Amino acid sequence: MNGLFSINSPVVSGTLLLLILLSIATWSIAFYKLKRQLQDKKRNQTFQQAFWAAGNWQEAARHAEQGEGDVATLAQAGFAEIKALNSERQDLMHTGAPQEVLERQLRQQVQNIQRYHERGLAELATIGSTSPFVGLFGTVWGIMHALQEIGVSGSASLDVVAGPIGEALIATAIGIATALPAVLAYNFFLRGIKLRVTELENFAHDFMRLALKHNFKG
Repeated sequence: MNGLFSINSPVVSGTLLLLILLSIATWSIAFYKLKRQLQDKKRNQTFQQAFWAAGNWQEAARHAEQGEGDVATLAQAGFAEIKALNSERQDLMHTGAPQEVLERQLRQQVQNIQRYHERGLAELATIGSTSPFVGLFGTVWGIMHALQEIGVSGSASLDVVAGPIGEALIATAIGIATALPAVLAYNFFLRGIKLRVTELENFAHDFMRLALKHNFKG
C-alpha cells in the first residue's frame, strides 16, 4: 500500500486514493444489497407458504398483516385498498371500478418496491463506467510528469524511463480492477430485481383473481 503512494506526483497519488475509495464503496454496496436480497428471499418464501396455505380469505388477510418481505408488503397494500373500497370513500383516488382501483394500487406498490431495491445501482453503474477513465487520467498525468523529469535529467535510457512510466500505469490497472466488480455487481443485482418484479407481478395477478372471486370484500 505504501508503494502505491510513493509515486512522485500528488495528482497520481490522489487518483489512486480516489479509486481505492470507489472500490470500498463498491464492495460495501454489494455486500449490503446481497445481505438484503438473501433476507428478502427468505421472508418472501416464508410468507407465500403461509399465505397460500390459508384456509380462507380472512385468514390470508391475517397472514398478510403479520407478514414480512416484499410480497407481504404488496399483500398489505392490496388488503388496505380493499378495506378502503368497502368503506365507500368518496374521493378521486377511489373513483372507478373496484377492479381498476385495486389493480392500480397493486401496480403502484410494485413500482415502489422496485424503486426501493434499485437504490445503489446508479452508484455501481457510475463507478463501473468512470473508474477506467479515472485510472487513465492518472496514467496520462503520471507519464507527463515522468517525461518532464526525464527531460530535466537529460537521460532517456531504459532504466530511467521504465520506472516512472511503469508506476504511472498502475493507475490504469487499479481503475480497471475497480470497475470490474462494480459492473458485475450491477448486472447481478439488476437481474435480481427483474426476477423480484416478476414474482411480485405474478402474486399481484393471483391476488386480483382472489379479490374478484370474493367480490372485493376483506
